[in-house]
Amino acid sequence: MSHYDTNLDKNNANYVPLTPLTFLKRAKEIYPNYEAVIYEDRKYTWDQVYKRTVKFASALNKIGVKKGDTVSFLAFNTPEIFEGHYSVPMTGAVLNTINIRLDAKTIAYILDHSEAKVLVVDRQLHVEVKKALSSLKKKIIIIDINDKFADQSKCEKIGELEYESFLNTGDENYDWKMPEDEWQAISLSYTSGTTGNPKGVVYHHRGSYLMSTGSAVAWNMPNRLNFLTIVPMFHCNGWGYPWTIPMLNGRTICLRNIDVKKIFELIDKYDVTHFGGAPIVLNMITGASETDKKKLKRKVYVLTAGAPPPSIIFKKMKELGFEVMHVYGLTETYGHVTQCAWNDSWNEFDEEKQNEIKARQGVRYPNTEGIAVMNPETMTEVPKDGKTIGEIMIKGNVVMKGYFKDKDATSKAMDGGWFHSGDLAVMHPDGYVKIQDRSKDIIISGGENISSIEIENTLAKHPSVSIAAVVAKPDEKWGEVPCAFIEMVKDKPVTEKELISFCKETLAGFKVPKQVVFCDLPKTSTGKIQKFELRKKF
Repeated sequence: MSHYDTNLDKNNANYVPLTPLTFLKRAKEIYPNYEAVIYEDRKYTWDQVYKRTVKFASALNKIGVKKGDTVSFLAFNTPEIFEGHYSVPMTGAVLNTINIRLDAKTIAYILDHSEAKVLVVDRQLHVEVKKALSSLKKKIIIIDINDKFADQSKCEKIGELEYESFLNTGDENYDWKMPEDEWQAISLSYTSGTTGNPKGVVYHHRGSYLMSTGSAVAWNMPNRLNFLTIVPMFHCNGWGYPWTIPMLNGRTICLRNIDVKKIFELIDKYDVTHFGGAPIVLNMITGASETDKKKLKRKVYVLTAGAPPPSIIFKKMKELGFEVMHVYGLTETYGHVTQCAWNDSWNEFDEEKQNEIKARQGVRYPNTEGIAVMNPETMTEVPKDGKTIGEIMIKGNVVMKGYFKDKDATSKAMDGGWFHSGDLAVMHPDGYVKIQDRSKDIIISGGENISSIEIENTLAKHPSVSIAAVVAKPDEKWGEVPCAFIEMVKDKPVTEKELISFCKETLAGFKVPKQVVFCDLPKTSTGKIQKFELRKKF
């Protein structure tokens, strides 16, 4: 044994599990009176945010929430869900943020599968939530968020407890615990699976810590930045920024709903420096009316991801004063793990060529150990010729622990020592990745993943549908939208309008096909539908 391995063991002085919870504690200790979170007429300092999260953690602990339990949030981008990123893991429990656009059936599935003990929910979501709760066989503690800036005409009481009053039952001197192990789960996020049912992606404290530090480095984020929360905090934990911003003593400005006029107003009022958003948000910003726009006082830095952005969007955003960087990642990788890092030699290219480069998925983040484009059969890298297609493979500490209660899916995703993204791409000679297609047939609409099989299964329930196939149709506003191709049952005619209405009965609005085409579906000799032939129509 080497001398370097003798009497040099880990101990409490030289080894502490990594966790983003320390970022909030540090901000409170060093910058207690700095503004931390802003939402409409509410402003909290770091001292106040810390006390609120500790009190909420204490209140959860008092009702029996403990290590390994799941606490779900169904909330808009308001201070409550920001606080949940700290208060829930302070108890040792796991934060499960749920997409607010989901239908009752999917919400119920997630609450059941995650074994949620508590659901914190905005009252504006009462319609789908009440339906979901009525189908559950177990009782969940419900805590309402009663936001006066919600659409009050759509708000109804859901549970017996209310967020603020519940928080005040907690003790601000509660002795919250750091994770015993940095591999301990911190959050659970559900993503679309190829079977139609969403899969639960489990993050650990270590990965969330490293995502925060890596993001700050990759984006050159300064201290005291002003961050606008356009990316939903339910989506990959807001790409990790509820944990990153406190590390930098930045201000988080909460945006409840995507409203272009409001975006420009908040940028102007709070001197917003950074935000992230799917390409659809960028389209909304560049397409805003002159009455909604406000001239920027300074350059604003933007990350975009979710669907491959058209190159023209970079030109339009630059003309308004925004500097956009394209990033790529998945729910399974804590959000973005590649960036289109700029090379100064490209400044010599014309604008069209520069924008084409900016649309690439790029190279790995500092917190990512490996990005490769491989032949998934041989697990060998494809030539860096910008032509040969392979699957994007990822390796590193910001790859999920695995899929919750799904050993087979986890093993399959990690086969060969790499995470299999399911995204098909080419590798350019300079090492930059560019996506070509998605092998899983997942449709990305407005930054949200949609399972084509889930829609197909819904359509198949209609008595007039013999076979259904759903593929992504390019859309100027949303990036992609679902389009259904239908073979009808003989002598049972049905219209496009009728099928769309049928889907609306059970599917969330963004999952409903925007177009229905009636035709004989192209199939292989074994009867498998050739979706690539359907995509060619677009």
